[in-house]
Amino acid sequence: MAWFRAGSGVVKLAIRRTLSQSSSYVMRTKVARAQNQQFHTTVFKSKPQSAPIPRPVPLSRLTDSFLDGTSSVYLEELQRAWEKDPNSVDESWDNFFRNFVGRATTSPGISGQTIQESMRLLLLVRAYQVYGHMKAKLDPLDLEHRPIPDDLDPALYGFTEADLDREFFIGVWRMSGFLSENRPVQSLRSILTRLEQAYCGSIGYEYMHIADREKCNWLRDKIETPTSRQYNRQRREVILDRLIWSTQFENFLATKWTAAKRFGLEGCETLIPGMKEMFDRSADLGVESIVIGMSHRGRLNVLGNVVRKPLRQIFSEFSGGTKPVNEVGLYTGTGDVKYHLGTSYDRPTRGGKRIHLSLVANPSHLEAVDPVVVGKTRAKQYYSNDVDRTKNMGILIHGDGSFAGQGVVYETLHLSALPNYTTGGTIHIVVNNQVAFTTDPRSGRSSQYCTDVAKALSAPIFHVNGDDVEAVVYVCELAAEWRQTFHTDVVVDIVCYRRFGHNEIDEPSFTQPKMYKVIRNHPSALEIYQNKLLESGQVSKEDVDKINSKVLSILNEEFLASKDYVPRRRDWLSAYWMGFKSPEQLSRIRNTGVKPEILKNVGKAITTIPETFKPHRAVKRIFDDRAKMIETGEGIDWAVGEALAFATLLVEGNHVRLSGQDVERGTFSHRHAVLHDQETGDKYCPLDHVMMNQNEEMFTVSNSSLSEFGVLGFELGYSMENPNSLVLWEAQFGDFANGAQVIFDQFLSSGESKWLRQTGLVVLLPHGYDGQGPEHSSARLERFLQVLPFFSCAHSYTHTLDMNCIACGLPP
Repeated sequence: MAWFRAGSGVVKLAIRRTLSQSSSYVMRTKVARAQNQQFHTTVFKSKPQSAPIPRPVPLSRLTDSFLDGTSSVYLEELQRAWEKDPNSVDESWDNFFRNFVGRATTSPGISGQTIQESMRLLLLVRAYQVYGHMKAKLDPLDLEHRPIPDDLDPALYGFTEADLDREFFIGVWRMSGFLSENRPVQSLRSILTRLEQAYCGSIGYEYMHIADREKCNWLRDKIETPTSRQYNRQRREVILDRLIWSTQFENFLATKWTAAKRFGLEGCETLIPGMKEMFDRSADLGVESIVIGMSHRGRLNVLGNVVRKPLRQIFSEFSGGTKPVNEVGLYTGTGDVKYHLGTSYDRPTRGGKRIHLSLVANPSHLEAVDPVVVGKTRAKQYYSNDVDRTKNMGILIHGDGSFAGQGVVYETLHLSALPNYTTGGTIHIVVNNQVAFTTDPRSGRSSQYCTDVAKALSAPIFHVNGDDVEAVVYVCELAAEWRQTFHTDVVVDIVCYRRFGHNEIDEPSFTQPKMYKVIRNHPSALEIYQNKLLESGQVSKEDVDKINSKVLSILNEEFLASKDYVPRRRDWLSAYWMGFKSPEQLSRIRNTGVKPEILKNVGKAITTIPETFKPHRAVKRIFDDRAKMIETGEGIDWAVGEALAFATLLVEGNHVRLSGQDVERGTFSHRHAVLHDQETGDKYCPLDHVMMNQNEEMFTVSNSSLSEFGVLGFELGYSMENPNSLVLWEAQFGDFANGAQVIFDQFLSSGESKWLRQTGLVVLLPHGYDGQGPEHSSARLERFLQVLPFFSCAHSYTHTLDMNCIACGLPP
């Protein structure tokens, strides 16, 4: 297919030039509303023209105006050579001519098909694959009127109404979907109908920016299958039940607490059945644990209906119970607003499995939780020995404005394929209200879609109309399948709306009067789906009433129970951290020392370089000096003390992870934790060889991307998973930590107070007043002392500021 990719641009330009010289037909398509996704007819209407339309001609009569220059001669020579000896041409051309000629001789219906028509038809199919999303019915409010690209007009490729019932063969070697070799002969009408159904219905697919043929073919097989997606009655009843739960939950809150802020999901209720089906499919594909991060919009609905936080607890929080009551000897913190809180739950799935869900607590800084979730997911993979990264997965739910506007989104995306940060792919769901607080999309981003940033990762993007619940379910399942198949990021963009303002006491018509005039008269997704099922006869009015009655009964029962509900600290605290002291309690100072013989043994290991390894001569001298320090016990510097601390922790069975910009060598060329062979470029990390058969990830030191906000958030999330590990983040300079100030302020300094979430993260800030001016002398320690009651060296976080470390003798 290399010839096809390389020549497609030239061919299209030549087609345009040829047809523009003689005028062309204009196609008008009539497509039903997004709900039924049926392509009815294609009607051609001619423009006034001064010359007749050129008809497709056999290869021998092709003009240079079509294939530009000598291309037609080249094709003709290729065909003649192939006729004499098929092995004389490239395999792709052999397949092309073999399929074309073979089909033409056996099927009278395509006896008149020329290579010119074949190539034009290939370009038309490709145009739908590339631009079909521009014609898809994505906006449930139908306010967006996007121009349909000329590339989707069959007349551009020389086809007329007379060609609609002609049969064509378009099979191509090593392609899938419409272009696969084994596709049957089809009429142009059926080809156009299926293309419209596949690419221009309620789902718009963007995947042609992905360079990997295997991935594109996998998606083509899913998208272009001859049979439209169909759900049986049982599946549709499950989807309906889940949509009713989502809708009734919001209605119930709106009725009971009319003036309360809840950042409801009205306008995107289909998110809930979509997420549930995604989790069910993920569990079927081997996922055992999912970490979720999201901002306010719909968070309470996700907590109650997906992660199964007790409804009585949520209702209690509306009555002021957002802070745990005092329990003897336990720190209760300050509490936080209800739509910032998280929880965890082992959820049963439709397939009979169980999947652990945890929704991470996060602040009003919308996307700040993104790297925290990814880091926590990576930690789960390490502690569960999930080396294939198929059992633990992260899911991030974004808003359209924040996904396009917040820099930490890009920082997090670009961790996705880095060796010590990858999690095997994150699923991103965008709740696309088409308004960011009060800002219109045209003022909030410079790109066509809010999701365009994800194209930098070659991630597929599925845009879907939020009113079509079955389409939402389908792409959510497809995203789970993609993640488990290719282990890379994928984006689901649910194009929806907010039925109310940014919160329920806002007046949205101040800034979006036209939109909200339409919204006031727009039916809910539940009304649309109920009517569809009732009309099809798959459910009855009694079935719908029965589900509604059941849901309302449970909601009322939980509301009554909420009046006696008392929040407890144990509802919030992670099990791993039970028994740790609270901030208002002093920990017992324990001896962290290590016996001298152990220090000497590990000291030899961390200063020994294999004889066959050729380090830089300056580094060789450094390691020779370190070996003398270990032998004599004199002159031990910071780098050696730090390495000894790491090594002794490893010997004791503790996981150690250090990341940040240039931490392998160290900003001041002091650490040299990873050595580079000057002849081969191979790497050697002495701390990976402290013990026999040491797990290579037990000690991790990794240069990060040039990011503070994203990487510190990642390490924070990693450290939250297990208290019995040493997780460190090092700023390149101490004052460079200000690039991650949101993480310091919103998570590190206040996370335990707000959410009772503890962390053992150690922050290293290499820094000093070393004559480099104010740019590198602005890291004020008082900014960090509010965060860390114990400011530590690398070996232990249990000694106070005025104590030297017993193990390494260095000050904290």
